[in-house]
Amino acid sequence: MTSTARLLLTAAIALGSANASVSQEHVRRGDREYLTWTRDRAESVGRAMRVNGRVGGAFDLRVLHTEHSYNYKLRATWLSPEVIRATARLAQLSDGLTDDQTEGLVGEAEQSGDIILLIEIDPREGSGVIPLDWVALLQPKGSSDDAPGTIRGESVPSLRAVRALSGVFRRDYNYERFWVVFRARGDRAIRLLASGVTEAELVVRILNKDGRVTWRIPESVKALMLAQ
Repeated sequence: MTSTARLLLTAAIALGSANASVSQEHVRRGDREYLTWTRDRAESVGRAMRVNGRVGGAFDLRVLHTEHSYNYKLRATWLSPEVIRATARLAQLSDGLTDDQTEGLVGEAEQSGDIILLIEIDPREGSGVIPLDWVALLQPKGSSDDAPGTIRGESVPSLRAVRALSGVFRRDYNYERFWVVFRARGDRAIRLLASGVTEAELVVRILNKDGRVTWRIPESVKALMLAQ
């Protein structure tokens, strides 16, 4: 990120939220607290960033192309710094990992991308196949899909092997899982975190059907983006 972009992003964050002035150094100082979390606390942290929705309408209006699903169940988890730490803590509790090993899981996960969402999709009827050309967009809530602050995601299958990016819940095999990275740097970060923007919206588009889910933008994500 250029110095000019960083200054603009700093101003956007400061105007958008008083808490967003949290620095990356502050995030680091609180890092080790997660090593004391109980299983219930870790699962609660992960649950807070998991949302559910649907791609397509509620009714089957197909006349042609009945091989296609008429809608898709949608589930998405924002793999924020807190969720990454919650997932690593659960791995520590399950496998008896040392603190250093657990912190290693966190470090590996945080090197994987700017914003990472775990997107899960379950087709309703039809062939049960999810088309390869489906699209994921992240944008300020309420903006149009072609607005300057919209970021197109990139599916990165190799992230499946990164343990702290698996989320806090057991896999539901009814859903296909996708790790999607959104490159949120420079001007795109500024627009996503513009003054007054507190919520981000994920748009999943499959065969001209849309599904939308929203989150409050985590303060820890704002701090990490500012530090880049």
